[in-house]
Amino acid sequence: MTPVDDRPAAPPAPAPRRRVNPVLALLRNSWRQLTSMRTALMLLFLLAVAAIPGSVLPQRGVNPERVDQYFVDHPEWAPRLDRIGAFEVFGSVWFSAIYLLLFVSLVGCITPRMRDHVRALRARPPAAPKRLERLPQHAVLAAPAAADPAAIAAVLRRRRWRTEVRGNEVSAEKGYLKETGNLLFHTSLVAVLLGVALNSWYGWHGNRLLVAGEDNAFCNTRQQYAEAKLGPRVDSADLPPFCLTLERFEARFLESGQPEFFNATVSVEEQGKAARAADFSVNSPLRLDGANVYLLGHGYAPVIRYTDRFGRSQTSTVPFLTTGDMGLTSEGLAAFPDANVDPKTGRRDPNLQMAFTGLYLPTAPDSPPFVRSQYPTERNPALNLIAYRGNLGLDAGIPGSVYKLDQRQVDAGRVKQVGDKLLRRGESWKLDDGTTVEFLGTERYVTLSVRKDPGSTLLLVSSGTLLLGLMGSLFGRRRRVWFRVVPAGGDPGNGSPTSGSSLVEAGGLPRTDNPGFADEFTQLVTAVRGDAKPAGSREGAE
Repeated sequence: MTPVDDRPAAPPAPAPRRRVNPVLALLRNSWRQLTSMRTALMLLFLLAVAAIPGSVLPQRGVNPERVDQYFVDHPEWAPRLDRIGAFEVFGSVWFSAIYLLLFVSLVGCITPRMRDHVRALRARPPAAPKRLERLPQHAVLAAPAAADPAAIAAVLRRRRWRTEVRGNEVSAEKGYLKETGNLLFHTSLVAVLLGVALNSWYGWHGNRLLVAGEDNAFCNTRQQYAEAKLGPRVDSADLPPFCLTLERFEARFLESGQPEFFNATVSVEEQGKAARAADFSVNSPLRLDGANVYLLGHGYAPVIRYTDRFGRSQTSTVPFLTTGDMGLTSEGLAAFPDANVDPKTGRRDPNLQMAFTGLYLPTAPDSPPFVRSQYPTERNPALNLIAYRGNLGLDAGIPGSVYKLDQRQVDAGRVKQVGDKLLRRGESWKLDDGTTVEFLGTERYVTLSVRKDPGSTLLLVSSGTLLLGLMGSLFGRRRRVWFRVVPAGGDPGNGSPTSGSSLVEAGGLPRTDNPGFADEFTQLVTAVRGDAKPAGSREGAE
């Protein structure tokens, strides 16, 4: 007899573990973390936080003068902030890193969801569960004759339900708008990032102050801008050629001083086209080939004539910058560095250079103090001048503002105040050395922003679709309903056949939180049955 081996069988040898490359595992896990929705939300929050310094601190691309003033006011903190790019936030390495990571995260998050959503849209509604009475919504309808599943499906399709007929069952589904809106929202957000990137790489802008008059034409070259910024993919030679001349500027104000109407009339000369006149205002920019011109502000440029001790006259039209009040009180500087040149020797004494700081009041008060205009239009114009004589420092090549006197020269005693006077239009003032200064009148000026934003159309469209997608994501509700036709006397749960009139069993399931689904299910049941009410129902399917 063969002996029986009662020993337990040895367990099967474990399958050899597959070695995983640690580098590939790290990359795979990092990609999963980066493309998760949680990471995308964190990066979006970090992007918003990173943009705060760009709103709080002055930026070189927007206002370089304020950046310089910040260095003067905060000599200790300004260099430290400059080293981390706080004055060029939106072009800094750390802001660009967050921006690119958010872009990659959104693309990696959207792509698989988009694929699954397309697959779900193409799939047929699922078959009915066996026990419809276990669903949150359930009803049984008595039909006077044999019910037709095709007729039930037609009723549902008229209410925009996706239907599928399987024998005596009808499956219907609705509410894909929620996921569609969600994907549309995130896709639009990616498009917004692309639009911002296009504006940053291929866009450019420049600001220019333009005084009215034929001799003050402005041509679109980088050298003629007060400040300009070109994208990394834009060269100075790429700027479209055109010239502008401000013919006139109209402004109307209410009696309260509030602005009512602005309009600038310019003469435009574009390459290969005849000169033409064009009008534009604050909310209606001038659109040219390759650029748009926006009206940012306006003001007055006093016309000042200075006659030196040798009888030579110089006339300067000087834009005065507004101080920010509603009356358009303005201040500025009129400098005459080439005054008092000896006509015989041609020698110029730098210590005899003249400068006038002024405060212009379009509507001056009738009595002192003359420090603020009472209305923005010229009802009673007055120019309050302070005269300075000395070395203005312009020959030394020291950079400075054309709108303010270099206070360092005054503090060093190189420039001294020699008097002050309030001038009305047409009046003159004789200084202590026999020279005279006259206030001849004013010209209007405008401040313009010339820019090209190649991603603006994409930004506009994507912003609109982003809002639409957000509304669809918030208000869309996915739900499913099933109808099963069974003979009367049979069990609606298993559909056992008997003779007699038919019954229609209905069930509904909301896929998301939907407080109004019970009422909608009741309306569907009523529509299928006609005017008759359900023979039996529960949970609001009355």
